[in-house]
Amino acid sequence: MKWVSAEDAISVIKSGDHVFIHSIAAAPQELIAALMQRADELRGVEIFHIHTEGPAPYASRDYAESFHTNALFVGSNLRAAAAPHEPDYIPVFLSEAPALFRNGILPLDVALIQVSPPDQHGFCSLGVSVDLSRAAVQSARYVIAQVNPQMPRTHGDGLIHVREIDAAVAVDLLLPETPPHELTDIEQAIGRHCAALIDDGATLQMGIGAIPDAVLAALGSHQRLGIHTEMFSDGVIDLVERGVITGEQKRVHPGKIVATFVMGSRRLYDFVDDNPQVALLDVAYVNDTAVIRRNPQVTAINSAIEIDLTGQVCADSIGTRQYSGVGGQMDFIRGASLSQGGKPIIALPSVTRRGESRLVAMLKPGAGVVTTRAHVHYVVTEYGAVNLYGKNLRQRARALIDIAHPQHRAMLERAAFERFKTIDRY
Repeated sequence: MKWVSAEDAISVIKSGDHVFIHSIAAAPQELIAALMQRADELRGVEIFHIHTEGPAPYASRDYAESFHTNALFVGSNLRAAAAPHEPDYIPVFLSEAPALFRNGILPLDVALIQVSPPDQHGFCSLGVSVDLSRAAVQSARYVIAQVNPQMPRTHGDGLIHVREIDAAVAVDLLLPETPPHELTDIEQAIGRHCAALIDDGATLQMGIGAIPDAVLAALGSHQRLGIHTEMFSDGVIDLVERGVITGEQKRVHPGKIVATFVMGSRRLYDFVDDNPQVALLDVAYVNDTAVIRRNPQVTAINSAIEIDLTGQVCADSIGTRQYSGVGGQMDFIRGASLSQGGKPIIALPSVTRRGESRLVAMLKPGAGVVTTRAHVHYVVTEYGAVNLYGKNLRQRARALIDIAHPQHRAMLERAAFERFKTIDRY
């Protein structure tokens, strides 16, 4: 490899270039810092990425003339970027995001990535984030790699030969971690309701956060579970070690834990390091509905910001404010619904931290509908689980009111009666 300093590596970037930044915990902070040192001389650099962990200074209004951020999924570091220089958001199913690069819809000049050191054959690994980063590496004219011995070597699609790397920068930096937190009573209740819907032998998809952790914590008595998911975190490890997750009934990659990226603690990074049981694959494949549906009893558990009484799911915005993104929710909701015995689940607390109901008569003005009411099946709160599939609008309203927070049910009943004139039982 061509070893250079971060400053020399970044010197190839010119004003107006399109630059990709590696995803999630793999965001190459040394290269980002070197890019920021050139802010005064650069103008109109277009930056593309999904969620990244760590600082995102290029999204600050202070650098609006130098950098323009195009996020395919908005993370917390971009939400902090205040108006009037909010990053732009590109709505896309995560399964289709790699095609934006591969088909030249979003041409890339430079890809900034983080990899493991090369093995004896000259192959580095994209480590904890393969996702759309593999497509970015294949599509960019110039690839700059931050080479880090702390990056796990993962099996799957993330191998990249040193010949594909135009400039390499040596670092030794710990990856950002998201350790598990203590679950609340509400989260544990949601976890138990979701776990009750999961059959032995099911193939699971779930993300990061309190509710997925609560679901995993409630699965100790299950058997022969499999994993085919966009991402996973620490909660999977205990179930693997206890023999709950075996993947033996999966039809696609039986016996393997399939994902496209991981995010968690050092324990998780050590678990995936050189682990042949784990396959991190291109998100265009992992999130392909045609692939997902081939596994049996796919149970997809996703969250939402709010759900209206007809079943419309807003999961990416708070009114007109972009909060996250479409991501892979619809990929897996649809894949699970088409899987034999599959169950798509939307799980959320009944109220916000301010006590506002998250089951609402109407979505906030400007809110995005990620999962349509035609796609929604199960909805779970701490007050129970309901299945909206096959129910008419009045029946849906009645079912959702029954799992709303008790202090909001009267308000929701009035709104439902005003709209439908009557509310049917289900």
